[in-house]
Amino acid sequence: MRYFGFMLCLAALAVAAGSRPVAAHHAFAAEFDASKPITLTGKVTKVEWYNPHVYFYIDVKDEKTSQVANWAAEMNSPNSLMRLGWTRDSMKVDDVVTVQGSLAKDGSKLVNARSVTVGGKRLFAGSSEAPRPQ
Repeated sequence: MRYFGFMLCLAALAVAAGSRPVAAHHAFAAEFDASKPITLTGKVTKVEWYNPHVYFYIDVKDEKTSQVANWAAEMNSPNSLMRLGWTRDSMKVDDVVTVQGSLAKDGSKLVNARSVTVGGKRLFAGSSEAPRPQ
């Protein structure tokens, strides 16, 4: 019986040692369309500084209809943003920001941000979009 318990523990240890954590992640092209760039300006309503992506939400007024819609903007991870000069206080609720990015393929009010201008300062958002040839 001891032998069986020892072998079971050994097998469990081998499985644990051989496994790696797997994080589900999407490619830029799976969710966003690089051929549909957009620039949005609006007031920040919420900032979610969490892994794997930082999201913020802005109220944007449609110039044609004068209706206000809440848009979500996806940026890179908090760690990547900090290396690009961001802090948790770089953008706060009620700040007016301008976002440049790419629209979601599904037509939702979601954009993958390339850059964000806040307080007159332009910060890069660590977009996962492949660089465009120039």
